Amino acid sequence: MDVRIGVIHIPKELSVEMPDDTDREDLRVRIDEALAGTAATLWLTDTRGRQIGLPSERIGYVELGADEGDRPVGFG
Repeated sequence: MDVRIGVIHIPKELSVEMPDDTDREDLRVRIDEALAGTAATLWLTDTRGRQIGLPSERIGYVELGADEGDRPVGFG
């Protein structure tokens, strides 16, 4: 699953490729907590095991991509 995050005052969005076994609902709960201000930092771990931390007050938007099976292939 791909997660794209818009960071305030940064023109390029952050794209994180999450492992296939990521619990989508748990991830949404953690994102909601960060956006509500109840969590100071949103921590994500990508497919390579790298940890990415984003200060909650800097998150502009979050887009959760489709599961890997729904990704189109080819042109059009």
